[in-house]
Amino acid sequence: MTTTAPQTAQETAPRTTPRTAPQTAPRPAQETAPGTAPDAVIAGARERIDALDDRIIGLIQERMAVSAVVQQTRIASGGRRVHLSREMEILARYRDALGKPGTALAMTLLELSRGRI
Repeated sequence: MTTTAPQTAQETAPRTTPRTAPQTAPRPAQETAPGTAPDAVIAGARERIDALDDRIIGLIQERMAVSAVVQQTRIASGGRRVHLSREMEILARYRDALGKPGTALAMTLLELSRGRI
């Protein structure tokens, strides 16, 4: 029996939340317009945060699926499942972009993506 890798990462990514089309550039924070109630501004901002969280979750799920394909392919060709120098590159990338909290975020993403070792 021959096992083939999925055609796309989206075929293997579990979906728990709806995804929206990505925007080309982030929208700037909205300032309170004269006469706008602070509660309305907060409610609108929270809706935007919820939409962003949905997209982030979807992207993480997609990343996990793509990582699984890489791991399966590496193992099938006789390699190791985890490539530590690659993980160090990812940690540095997140740290450079987001500072110390970026390292913790990258560690969490790597843990989610690599599964149990």
